[in-house]
Amino acid sequence: MAALAPLDVQMGDVNAQNLGQLRILNEHTFPVRYADKFYDEIPTLPEGLARFAYCGGFAVGNCCARLEAFRNTEEKGKKLYIMTIGVLNAYRRRGVGRKLLAQLLDSAAARKDVKVIYLHVQTGNDAARDFYAQFGFVEVGVIRGYYKRIQPDSCYVLAKALSDGDDPAVLLAQEVPGLEAS
Repeated sequence: MAALAPLDVQMGDVNAQNLGQLRILNEHTFPVRYADKFYDEIPTLPEGLARFAYCGGFAVGNCCARLEAFRNTEEKGKKLYIMTIGVLNAYRRRGVGRKLLAQLLDSAAARKDVKVIYLHVQTGNDAARDFYAQFGFVEVGVIRGYYKRIQPDSCYVLAKALSDGDDPAVLLAQEVPGLEAS
């Protein structure tokens, strides 16, 4: 399916005052429901890691990511975990997701301590895998039984190292619970 003409998108911060809008977008974008704990974390995220994409004044997409320390204390730096990137169906294939992901990649690159970016993608979601591959993300493994209320219940872990010398599979090998190497 060919991409449609790109939309004029403005970015805005997700904050405590507009969390309800984030919840509604997520309910219309993802096959899972996020717990209150997810939404409680959003206002505490560093600047640039929770954003809305607006088109014509309406929120049509969002992204949320968090910084994580490495479990291996010998590994210096941080991981950036992309919790969500979602775009309403009517606005997909119009450059909105690209802008959201590019914004997260820029935020990660601006932080000198981020070594790797990773996320989960439901197995069978080939469109998402292809989308992230365009940005240099690679499959580093699978987690079976990751999802509890949807099928398929497994996910791929996709990752991108920010330094040319780093292998994302090596960086995440002992970091992601349940990860089976690809």
